[in-house]
Amino acid sequence: MRYIKNLAAIPALRAAGDLATLERVGAHYAFRSSEYYLGLIDWSDPADPIRQLIVPRAEELDAWGDLDACNEAAVTISHGVQHKYADTVLLLCNEVCGGYCRYCFRKRLFMDDNEEVNKAVWDGLDYIAGHPEVTNVLLTGGDPLLMSTRRLAEIIGRLREIPHVQVIRIGSKMPAFDPWRILDDPELLAMFERHSTAEKRIYVMAHFDHPRELTEPAVRALDQLIRHGVVLTNQCPLIAGINDDPVVLGELYRKLSWLGCPPYYLFQGRPTAGNAPYRVPIVRGWQTFQEAIHRGSGLARRARYVMSHESGKIEILAVDETRIYLRYHRAKDPALRGRFMIYHRNDAAYWLDDLDPVDAAFDVRFGHDSLYETAAGPE
Repeated sequence: MRYIKNLAAIPALRAAGDLATLERVGAHYAFRSSEYYLGLIDWSDPADPIRQLIVPRAEELDAWGDLDACNEAAVTISHGVQHKYADTVLLLCNEVCGGYCRYCFRKRLFMDDNEEVNKAVWDGLDYIAGHPEVTNVLLTGGDPLLMSTRRLAEIIGRLREIPHVQVIRIGSKMPAFDPWRILDDPELLAMFERHSTAEKRIYVMAHFDHPRELTEPAVRALDQLIRHGVVLTNQCPLIAGINDDPVVLGELYRKLSWLGCPPYYLFQGRPTAGNAPYRVPIVRGWQTFQEAIHRGSGLARRARYVMSHESGKIEILAVDETRIYLRYHRAKDPALRGRFMIYHRNDAAYWLDDLDPVDAAFDVRFGHDSLYETAAGPE
């Protein structure tokens, strides 16, 4: 597959007359796409959702947000290893993606001076082996499926030698960006079949944002993963101009469920630097999500609408005329696990830090005493 990193190589952008502006954005926040993915764009439509997803916009240079909006640095225990929740470790094993989503929450990884990713993951694997509480490992980055099959097989093979690692997850948008990475590599499929066993499955956390990404080759790639033992789920953020329409999101969820790749999480977009044009307020996001899941199958209704806050994964449960109801689905501090929180409704609020608690006891900044708390059972 041919990948394009030079905006000037795209005829439609040269013809539009704003190439110089887009190149300034691309110099700050990298641009990359497969030729196949650019071919999905209707260039006659400036608001085309695939275009919004992959082509730079001038508004990305607006002053807003932080490059590490969730303070991942605080849970980085060694180069390329994040350990935020007791049973889960993230290995940042690749610093390249098949395309750079404009709303990416880790766009800092693709900047020239960033060295967070550790392609030599062996220290991370030793760390996992030495922590028996870790049952779940997520390979991420960057996109692990852009690594060579030999390299990926080495990592997964080593993880399979660690008895307490039960689940291996791979976060990837390659089924959308370049389905032939899967379709044209029988060794990759054989590796999945070998290591995704009846008792210890490999999960691919796919990343489809819009129904138009579910092309015939993408569907075939998903089918091949399933046929070779992989369990599929989909997770994506809610993004203005791409999937913040309940009809669009509902169609995406419905089709994914039919394909055997049901939705897992819908993420509130992180307040990451450069992402101002893609933000959707919490209240409108919840309303969009609620309507979307009721357009889908029962499988689609298992999805959760969450924000990955510095303090944990917070589920947005409900909104009424005056309040917003939240719960810690996962928490960095185990004492907060299951904590139920009530905030004053604010239709302009985008992130937890923008909300005012109904009572100080509901705000984690005021300690752990809460009037409302659920049992801290298994997450």
